Amino acid sequence: MGNKLVDSAFRRVTAPRVVRHRAAARLIRGLASAPLLPIRARGALARRLRSGMTRAGWPAGESRAALVAVAGAVDPATRADLLIQEATDELAEGRTPAHLREAVEAELFAADEAYARGDGSAAARRLHRALRTQSHRVLHFDQLTSPLVDDPAGYLGPLRRSAVGRALLAPRGRAVPAAPPPTDRPLRLLVLVNGSAHFLHEIRERYARHPGVELRYLHLADDPVAAPLVRQNARIVAEALLGGTDYGAQVERWLRPHLDWADTVFVDWAVGTAAMVTLVDPGDTRVVVRLHSYEAFGQWPHVIDFSRVDDVVFVSTHLRDFAATVALGLTGPDAPRSHVLTNALHLRPYRQPKDAAARFTLGLVGVGVVAKDPRWAIEVLRRLRAEDERYRLFLVGKGLDTGLSRAARHYSEALEADLAELEQAGAVRRIGHTDDVPKVLTEIGVVLSSSVRESFHCAVAEGAASGAVPVVRDWPFFAGQAHGARTVFPADWVVATPAEAAARIRATTADEEVWRATGAAASDHALATWDWSVNAPHFDAMLGVAQD
Repeated sequence: MGNKLVDSAFRRVTAPRVVRHRAAARLIRGLASAPLLPIRARGALARRLRSGMTRAGWPAGESRAALVAVAGAVDPATRADLLIQEATDELAEGRTPAHLREAVEAELFAADEAYARGDGSAAARRLHRALRTQSHRVLHFDQLTSPLVDDPAGYLGPLRRSAVGRALLAPRGRAVPAAPPPTDRPLRLLVLVNGSAHFLHEIRERYARHPGVELRYLHLADDPVAAPLVRQNARIVAEALLGGTDYGAQVERWLRPHLDWADTVFVDWAVGTAAMVTLVDPGDTRVVVRLHSYEAFGQWPHVIDFSRVDDVVFVSTHLRDFAATVALGLTGPDAPRSHVLTNALHLRPYRQPKDAAARFTLGLVGVGVVAKDPRWAIEVLRRLRAEDERYRLFLVGKGLDTGLSRAARHYSEALEADLAELEQAGAVRRIGHTDDVPKVLTEIGVVLSSSVRESFHCAVAEGAASGAVPVVRDWPFFAGQAHGARTVFPADWVVATPAEAAARIRATTADEEVWRATGAAASDHALATWDWSVNAPHFDAMLGVAQD
């Protein structure tokens, strides 16, 4: 009853009608910081004060400051709870928290205290919460910038300096090295994936009929034992930090028969599946992990034990460079070998005749996430139409997924405002999802990449193969680095600004003969460089598959 009375009193004094007055808010903040209240009560009062100030219309910075001030007057565990909750609330609103680093540091400090006193469960729980907060999609995916890209070492510094972070990142290694590929029988290849299998179709097709390979394919969502195991992110982190947990024993029992059968395990996506696999010493089975792009911004590169991985496959050099700045396990004496191998693409079906009317049609294939930044393409279109209204834009694929976060919804609202006028003028056409992209591309004369980040951008390779003129934004996440869009694609395809993009498009489409010649050259380059017929032998060599 006493707790209910206290809670009721806190609710009344922090009501918006009370805390809208500066003097009252200051008084309540002082009370919440005062040692006369028990720590738990101070924390509860601070949270209610923050909520009341927000509902009363106080600026976000002032309501945050009230909570942070109280956080300085309580014990480390309560301080961490207050700051992480503040960060979580801000992320839910689609904003980057002003005190993000302070919140993560507080959470890791509390984790270290728990770790030091032998409370492994609390340490693992707080470590997981810090990782999850630091890799939240609002920070890296649903806005056009990322604090990790801006300063990888600074952003990850709290994790790397903490005791729990050092323990998590410490390599455990393997008892014996991986055995060489067999010479007296086919290579036993186990392919594991959880989530999208989009990039595995050609690989599975090739090795299912390859005489030098015995293939097993397992999508973990279809496995009654693995499916519930791979969904338990917090338990994966706990086993990686502590070892010897019941969860680790469950993973061992599931995975060991697969490891005993396979010569090589290929794990697509460096996510929880790869982390779960590396909880187990693989024996002499070779482990290969492919890291596509978004994984580098998440928690899993810090949880995967790369000392138990023999090879990591990247789809581009700039992604390999960036991942090495993020994941300490990708460098040093225990690091796996690295390979840069393009995604498996069958490009020849894209080479189809284009009608002359396609010359003035721009195409943006895939606009489902904020990172594709279709508003950049809209700006290019506006610049073109200011001089020639024949130019129009096709948006191919499902629209932005606004259910991902409030930040994604904010971007989508701005995009819809951009599109309203242009669609009415017939300048934009939304095609939506299609299973026949090669056919759609016959109507597109210029293929765009407007993204802020890409690992490779298959849509550009496919568009180029179709004979469309490629115009690729110098992806801002990687612009200015040694490798980026200008090392993935020919330099003359890449532009820095919408003005440069418009200029390239005008120059290559002003004359039909020039447009067709430029598109034909792009098609030749795409087929000679990225078609699966060219790259499949490189994949064979990486896996140790005997050549046909």
